[in-house]
Amino acid sequence: MPEHVRDEVRIEVDVAERHLTIVECRAPWRTDMGAEWTRFPIARLRYTKATGVWSLYWRDRNLLFHAYDLVSATASIEELLRGGSRSHSDFLGLKLSPRRLCDPHCSIGD
Repeated sequence: MPEHVRDEVRIEVDVAERHLTIVECRAPWRTDMGAEWTRFPIARLRYTKATGVWSLYWRDRNLLFHAYDLVSATASIEELLRGGSRSHSDFLGLKLSPRRLCDPHCSIGD
């Protein structure tokens, strides 16, 4: 995230048993809306235990996730975000760091 907007926008990751959800967070912009940051899920990385692979999904305006078909499922989060031979890691308009998405000690997929 560019330094000049870090006090206005940040990217967080919600961790669940079989997926990671990438969330865009925005600072409060109207006092009547409260002091809480808004959270907007933008993508999901799903883990399939049976095959041991991760898949990338994008979120539509109805809050439903759909497979991002320009990137194949893979066992490596790094490979998934790199998009194989093409760089799709910024398909959200973001440069995502796989190391920031999931700690090596993360229990997802165990």
